[in-house]
Amino acid sequence: MSARDEALAAIAADARLAALHARAAEALDDDDPGHDLEHHLRVAGWTLRCAGPEVDRGEAVAAALLHDLVNVPKDSPDRAEASRRSAEAARALLAEAGFGAEAARRITEAIEDHSYSRGATPRSPLGDALQDADRLEALGALGLFRTMSCGTRMGARYFHAGDPFGADRPLDDRRYSVDHFFTKLLALAPTLRTAPGRAEAARRAAFLEAFLDQLADELGQPRPVSSGSPAAAPRA
Repeated sequence: MSARDEALAAIAADARLAALHARAAEALDDDDPGHDLEHHLRVAGWTLRCAGPEVDRGEAVAAALLHDLVNVPKDSPDRAEASRRSAEAARALLAEAGFGAEAARRITEAIEDHSYSRGATPRSPLGDALQDADRLEALGALGLFRTMSCGTRMGARYFHAGDPFGADRPLDDRRYSVDHFFTKLLALAPTLRTAPGRAEAARRAAFLEAFLDQLADELGQPRPVSSGSPAAAPRA
């Protein structure tokens, strides 16, 4: 069973989650494939997989369904506020769906802490699981899709034609999508906080490395031993 199917099974078995699923479907931006309902379902499934026995499964799915309820554009100066705004928007929906005050506190705290842009360390096992599940979406084949679609939305080129891997120039992932691999993506795997998350992150990071090797081969420009050019601030 896929992670997405695990999330759907949990939703089908819990009326509270079914209500949140319906509200999320109404609220989420279907024009952004990186933050649509399918993204939230995959994150829900991986939050379940990353969560230990101390995490309530209903709370895990609820947090994932609402974690990007407010989607601030990547190039907005308010991007770091997205998770806090999502947590605020989630409170009313959680009460409406029947979650108690303590459960709502744990869920909204995890939502507030999950964001890469915010740079927070999760305060609970639920927060660890949600953050890991969301970061997994930035790796592997899905991460490749999301990086390129986000770059296109922001007007970026795929890569710098003369120096695609940033060997002799500052990295700039707002202008070149491949630069985002070096400013963020390839450094993500060690930041995951749960054993299932770290194992899956390593597998997905290996796919991104293989993709870059294939790109280098097709371009006839071998990757440097280290693409450690001084990095511009990543787009997050």
